[in-house]
Amino acid sequence: MASYLWRKYADYLHSRWEKTLLWDMIEPYRRPKSFTPLVAIYICGFYTGVIGAAVQEQLYKEKFWEDHPGENVPLMKPIFYRGPWRVMRGEVPPFLK
Repeated sequence: MASYLWRKYADYLHSRWEKTLLWDMIEPYRRPKSFTPLVAIYICGFYTGVIGAAVQEQLYKEKFWEDHPGENVPLMKPIFYRGPWRVMRGEVPPFLK
């Protein structure tokens, strides 16, 4: 609201050339735009990935249990990572042997 009033005051007080010069001088001191929308998009993207990974792992477990009822489910192979990865509890997936 304050910048609107200052703009209207400048319209009243100065000619077009003077207004351009005045607002060009003030521009570097304006408040920066908010990062809230960008942060919200990043947070939504992160949690979408988390939920997608959980759903994918659950589908992997259900498929394994259909084929091998009563057995422990082996570690799921990383899909988007082809390099070496840490194995927990000493279990090595068969595709790494």
